Amino acid sequence: MASGYGIPVTAPEESLAESFRAVARELRRRTLVALEPWDVTPSQARALGMLHRHGAMRLRDLAEHLRIAPRSATEVVDDLAGRGLVDRHPDPDDRRAVLVRPTERGEATARAIRAARVAGADDFFAALDEDDRAALARILTRLRS
Repeated sequence: MASGYGIPVTAPEESLAESFRAVARELRRRTLVALEPWDVTPSQARALGMLHRHGAMRLRDLAEHLRIAPRSATEVVDDLAGRGLVDRHPDPDDRRAVLVRPTERGEATARAIRAARVAGADDFFAALDEDDRAALARILTRLRS
């Protein structure tokens, strides 16, 4: 079946799913643009944000928080450490273990990234009025559970 413009019309659930994917792609694109000034990947930004919010933690705990493999967390932390955004230090409770924590520069970067992402999201969702935002938040919360 086609619309009057020659565009195929799909089943409503397919259309809804495709619309959702398109919004997700646009949010991802905007995230990449927002991160450009700091030359970090979304994974690095998430890790830095997690350390900023929760403080120093073991690498395996960071991996669990991020829901990634410990090996991937090691790569992310290695990149952040190479940029001077995090450092490693001995765990005072277990000399065999190492904690990862943001440096002062990492803390400042995490705050700046968070502010840029919030501003970008506010700009993106500005097309919705207050009632639409509330409805979308309710719907997304329901879908996540």
